[in-house]
Amino acid sequence: MQIGIDSFAATSVVDNGVGTLLNGADAIQQLLERIEYADQVGLDVFGIGEHHRREYLDSATAVILAAAAARTQRIRLTSAVTVLSAADPVRVFQQFATLDLISRGRAELVVGRASSVEAFPLFGYDLDDYDALFAEKLELLLNVRDNEHVRWSGKFRPALTGQGVYPRPLQQPLPIWIGVGGTPQSFARAGTLGLPLMVAIIGGETHRFRPLVDLYREAGRRAGHAPEQLQVGLHSLGYVAETTEQAHEEFFPGYARTFSARARERGGAPITRPQFDAQAGPLGALLVGSPEDVAAKIQRHGEALGGISRVTFQQDVAALSHERIMHSIGLIGTRVAPILRGA
Repeated sequence: MQIGIDSFAATSVVDNGVGTLLNGADAIQQLLERIEYADQVGLDVFGIGEHHRREYLDSATAVILAAAAARTQRIRLTSAVTVLSAADPVRVFQQFATLDLISRGRAELVVGRASSVEAFPLFGYDLDDYDALFAEKLELLLNVRDNEHVRWSGKFRPALTGQGVYPRPLQQPLPIWIGVGGTPQSFARAGTLGLPLMVAIIGGETHRFRPLVDLYREAGRRAGHAPEQLQVGLHSLGYVAETTEQAHEEFFPGYARTFSARARERGGAPITRPQFDAQAGPLGALLVGSPEDVAAKIQRHGEALGGISRVTFQQDVAALSHERIMHSIGLIGTRVAPILRGA
């Protein structure tokens, strides 16, 4: 199993219940230090998301990953996720092909439709075309990946009539995953295309996603793809401390602050401690606890989903300090990962 970290390059920190905003340059430097440290402690992958909001600095994902490539040796560098519906697939491919060359074959893409939709009005797209945009642009991205000279036409972008797309990546093919939430159509599409699946489970009970993962695998089987091609990854909110009690106490304040703010935006109620405790419990989606408890929970999640090949921790949502995130990364690399790898 591959183990990694995902980040949205958040600028907020909550310490003793008080929230502060970091200087953007400082926040980016801290993020690069985390990626470098994740590489040093033996983690397999680091992902950077894409948002277009004041509190996140990840709108230019490939730029951050390229800076990280120069400071790391072996860790794989991926988007988490690229909002493909609001992007030009040719440009996305060029950026990540360049990243692949800089990193000597360590680049990956996770593409999705986006749960945060601010990119659509920003780049002039209509939310009514939400799924149609993604389907067409994914088709073009895969075409560009497979062909140096591209012939293609669609509804949302000018046609390509044999133009060359450069540079070409070191990896052949450049790894492309599909990032999904809870839409059956998205799971089935990934299976039909034979692409690896990254499932974002940030709430609820993880085992309830098993029917959707089964749908993915069945769609892949019907399309003639080998079972080993149909990889499943799990993206979860998580944090590791020396003890489970400590992890809960450190993670909850920022987690509650972030998700209560999101709830207010959508007319919902603030997050309560009992709600958090349920999510951090045996069946809940949160991977928050001691190294041993978190490793055991990941193993249970993997069994419940019929096997997973990758798990990534998203820690930004709790607005933790840089020091706490670095300590968590160290524990994930030196104590959680060896358990999951059977060391």
